[in-house]
Amino acid sequence: MDVIPSLRKISSPSVANGIETFNARPRNQGFMSSEIRALFPELGPLVGYAVTALIRAEPQPIQGHRASTFAWWDYVLSIPAPRVVVVHDLDDPRGQGAQWGEVQANIHKALGCAGVLTDGSVRDLEEVRALGFQFAAAHVSVSHAYVHMVDLGLPVKVGGLWVKPGDLIHCDQHGAVTIPAEIADRIPDAVAKVEADERKIIGYCQSPTFSAEGLKELYKQVRPGTY
Repeated sequence: MDVIPSLRKISSPSVANGIETFNARPRNQGFMSSEIRALFPELGPLVGYAVTALIRAEPQPIQGHRASTFAWWDYVLSIPAPRVVVVHDLDDPRGQGAQWGEVQANIHKALGCAGVLTDGSVRDLEEVRALGFQFAAAHVSVSHAYVHMVDLGLPVKVGGLWVKPGDLIHCDQHGAVTIPAEIADRIPDAVAKVEADERKIIGYCQSPTFSAEGLKELYKQVRPGTY
């Protein structure tokens, strides 16, 4: 079963809530820091399988230390679609040159990518928004500078999170989270259960018959052991 369409209907916080119900990893792991967020929330969540790269923009490319563009395209196509490009910027400070703009967005959309997630820079925001290609980035820049790809197809650390090629990524305006493969197809049902319990609490809090004692009793039912 293709779970991607179902995951695209769920927010990243809800996905994180669903993952927690499986105790698949510590609750303080598996998500990126807050500077990495989707820039076009109206496009919906960015969901897909990671294709990874390293870039830099401050120095000019050094002979023999620049990844092949054609090799990159071939690598992208080797990962199942839909794909999410995950790029770590090696510069310090990061974001000195934008690899991602209108041209790269068109190329990578044609290659089956839904968007890019980077701690580097992006640009051409209006054109890319109109294309329906999602940007999740820490920086926006006017220039390419000397941006070039250094390596590809390896684990990269973006926003404090290590991402491996093929990892399932979910990102929206709240941030980005990886979904463990072994529970991915169970996340929509887990999210539905969590949200049903939350609706009970919210509904009671908005009820004209609300009381603190009643809320305590409800909490015992829907969140046992958390009070």
